[in-house]
This record gives sequence, structure tokens and C-alpha cells, in this order.
Amino acid sequence: MAVLGSRVDTRSDTYRDNRAALLAVLAAHDEQLALARAGGGARYIERHRARGRLLVHERIELLLDRDAHFLELSPLAAWGTEFSVGASIVTGIGVVSGVECVIIANDPTVRGGAMNPHTLRKQLRALEIARRNRLPLIWLVESGGADLPTQADLFIPAGRTFHDLTELSSMGIPTIALVFGNSTAGGAYVPGMCDHAVLVDRQAKVFLGGPPLVKMATGEESDDESLGGAEMHSRVSGVSDYFAADERDCIRIGRQIVADLGWRKLGPGPTEPADEPVHDPDELLGIASADLRVPFDPREVLARVVDGSRFDEYKPLYGTSLVTGWASIHGYPVGILANARGVLFMDEAKKATEFILLANQVDRPLVFLQNTTGYMVGAHYEQSGMIKDGAKMI
Repeated sequence: MAVLGSRVDTRSDTYRDNRAALLAVLAAHDEQLALARAGGGARYIERHRARGRLLVHERIELLLDRDAHFLELSPLAAWGTEFSVGASIVTGIGVVSGVECVIIANDPTVRGGAMNPHTLRKQLRALEIARRNRLPLIWLVESGGADLPTQADLFIPAGRTFHDLTELSSMGIPTIALVFGNSTAGGAYVPGMCDHAVLVDRQAKVFLGGPPLVKMATGEESDDESLGGAEMHSRVSGVSDYFAADERDCIRIGRQIVADLGWRKLGPGPTEPADEPVHDPDELLGIASADLRVPFDPREVLARVVDGSRFDEYKPLYGTSLVTGWASIHGYPVGILANARGVLFMDEAKKATEFILLANQVDRPLVFLQNTTGYMVGAHYEQSGMIKDGAKMI
């Protein structure tokens, strides 16, 4: 397989300008990530700690294997909206007891972990990733349910969560609920529908209706523990499969459950040498212009991303606005489609269609380096069948 060369001049004014512009964008991006990680802010974090509870990221870190990476998903969900960045929930993929798992974790410092429309979309995406990749799901539960001002937008679509949990179980994909706090009303069905449920003593509260609602509806006097506490659900109702003495014990039990699964994820492991790129990945900062109208050669990007900078290009002389070919990333063979100029013509659509079909024949994952405004428009292209060629690609 050919090794990609490079024509990037790191001493040029263009490179330096591009690098400075992208560093500024990354700094702004990091600020938003910090906001998401800060949850509800210092006041609510202090209140949460005063109750003797771990923060959401601390729970995740304890759940993961030592020194294991956590690939966070949708960290900037709800950015630019009236809701907190991150959408009061953390989702991602991490290694637990040697097994790659999808993790969903409510952040109770943000409005009690209440769900808004962005929270819902984020958790549904995580459930989809678990299903498509056959990864066990671990849900770290502590939520006050729906954010009441948005419940009209949640009532119907939120039911998809229960459908997806059921689908995972029916496909034989393990689902595990670690309940650290409130899981009430509709949220009570999350531990109820998961294959394994672990409840923390004196913290977990799993019930359809709390004491005030029970009093109003039936006149019965009750308390949180008798209605939905961990001990009651472990000794009486059977909703709880494991009784945890505290949060760390809950996490320990969760890790043991995963260890006992004997799980293997979908697809083969790495089959190619996971060599570092020949060209410095740090130089990626200066390749693309901040002006989206300025094109750049995607091969310069690939030369700093794929293993050993090795790339076997497919149809290099045809449909040159789209670069396609074979490579590996961290040892995993992949097919790559990368836009070289702003628009796609009919030749590019045909080339992409053929390449995707070839990748599908050998179950090769596809990586898209997307930089396009779409298909070319105009009378000539419409009359030449642009829609038909584009439809085949789609």
C-alpha cells in the first residue's frame, strides 16, 4: 500500500494563519466542554457533595477500567439553546472489566438530572450505537424525570427509550441499571426494563408515584423507603437484583456483572499494524482554512490520520472531487470517502456508490471526511440525471 507524501509548508503564511484560526476555534470549543463538565455549577455541585454523593464523571471514572479511555458522545448537546450544554446527561463508550460498553449517566446537578428534548435525543443516539455495535449498555440512573415545562415535547417521543431498551434485551444485548438516586414516575421503568438492576441503600428511589401523590390519590401515609427504597425492592418487590451498600459498592457490583457476561463485541479486532502516521498529526491544525470556500487536498489530512500514512486510492483519475480508498486506523481496516472540492458531480456520485458497495461486500467500516455543499445544480446537471445518480449514492 502506497505511503502518502505531503506538500504542506509549515513555514508559510497560509499555514500559520490556518493554524491560528483553528486554535482559536478549539479554545472556544474547550470552553463549552468545560461548561458541560461543570454540570449545574458550583452551588449545585456543593449541594450534591454535601449529600455524600459522587459526581457523574467520578462515577464513570470509577466504573471504567484503570487508565481506560472514555469516548464521550454528544458532549455539546443543547449548545446554543436555553438548556445547559451537555443536556444534563453524559453518554459515551468505555471499557468496563475488559468489555467495551455504552454508558449513559444522568447528571443530577443539572435540574436534578431532569430530561429535556435534547437529553432525549442524546440518550436515544447512545441506545442506537449500543444496538448497532452490540455493546452492553450501562445506565447510571439519577433523574427527576421529565423537565416539566418541556413535557409536552417529551410525552410521545420519550416512549422510544422503552422500545429501545426492550429491543436491546430481545437481541441479547445486556442492559444494566445502576441506580444512585431518584428514578421515579416513567423513569422507574428504566431499572425495571434493564436485565440487571443495582440499587444503592438509602439513595435509590424507584417508584411510580411518591408519598405526596400516594397521599392525594389514596389517602395512604407512606415514605420514600417503603415505596421505592433499595431494601424494599431487594427484599420485597424483586425489582432490584443487587443491593448496594453505597455508591462505590454499586459500581463494584456493576463491574462484576459485566465481567460475568463473557461478552464479545460485534466484528473482528484490529488486523493491521497500528503504526503512527509518517507525517505529524499536529500539522492538521494548519491544513484547512477558516474560510470554508477555500479548498484543500484531503490527502494531506489522511496522511496525518491513517496508520503509517498508508492509503490505497480507488479510482484516483475519475470523479476527482471525491477521494476514495482503503486504509487502516488503529489497526482497523476502513474505507474512506473524502471531499476534495466543494460540490459533487455525477462522476463523484457514481464513484461513491461503487466504492460503498465494495466496502459493504467485505463488511468494511466507512469513514467520511465531509466538506461539501452538496450536489451540483443547474439545467445541464438536472437534464443529465443528477438526481438519479445522487439517489443511488444515498
